[in-house]
Amino acid sequence: MTLIAALLGAVIISFSAIFFSLSQADPVTATFFRGAYALPLLVVIWWAFRRRDMRPRNRHLMAIAAGIALALDVVAWHSAIDQIGAGLATLLANSQVIFVSLAAWIFLKERPDNKVLGAIPVILFGVALVSGIGQSDAFGSNPVLGTGLALLAAIFYSAFILGYRQANEAHTPPSGPLTEATLGLVLVAPIIGGLGSGIDYTPSWPSHGWLLMLAISSQVLGWLLIGYVLPRLPAAETATIILLQPALTLIWGALILNERPSMLQFLGALIVLAGVGFVALTRSSARQALRSATS
Repeated sequence: MTLIAALLGAVIISFSAIFFSLSQADPVTATFFRGAYALPLLVVIWWAFRRRDMRPRNRHLMAIAAGIALALDVVAWHSAIDQIGAGLATLLANSQVIFVSLAAWIFLKERPDNKVLGAIPVILFGVALVSGIGQSDAFGSNPVLGTGLALLAAIFYSAFILGYRQANEAHTPPSGPLTEATLGLVLVAPIIGGLGSGIDYTPSWPSHGWLLMLAISSQVLGWLLIGYVLPRLPAAETATIILLQPALTLIWGALILNERPSMLQFLGALIVLAGVGFVALTRSSARQALRSATS
């Protein structure tokens, strides 16, 4: 049942980029309402489980800080979708495992496995193909810019993942950390909007129907499922879940949005997908071995 819940969560969040594209909202507006529509429902869920949330105060603050990183991630990711499409932007944004490995090496002195270091140049080669450099038939209005924005999103996503795991390390009900992270997103999105073109606070149809779907499906249901099951899954299943979301988004992008990457971009996507899966599986296996040795 745990694996089924994890797969269901991955399938749900794989529609995030699709709902954003269908809403035709600007990146910051979509980011704000993704959190604003989700927050009341998350608060209700948190209230039901609040007595089981025994985290110290610093963990609550860490979850809010993780939400700030999530806001920056989602704005960059939405901007990348506008430039290179939902499928390719989501795939590149999920290359965050590279940046998590590098951040752990720089800040925590945890040197990555040699296999992980060897996979990074291969993944970067796939990224170069996805960017469409030198390709006359590359998909996207500005694939090079879209690739850069997606990689920026991956960096912020790495910061979110690291902070969110720390905020949730006690394995309390996932509604608490998720509610706080969503609050951080809602608080910082207007600041990001103020630095740019602002936020359109006037609801319109069907745009906000899609944003409501995005909030309830991904920010609430999808992340609650994933936040609950990932600490309980073994390494192989964890790597599979990481790969499933971008792979499905590529499929939905082709079927629903009629996105058609060039052959070289598609080849690059496969290389990135395989490389990210390899790195995720290697890191998960290493953590599991370390836990066993410590025990």
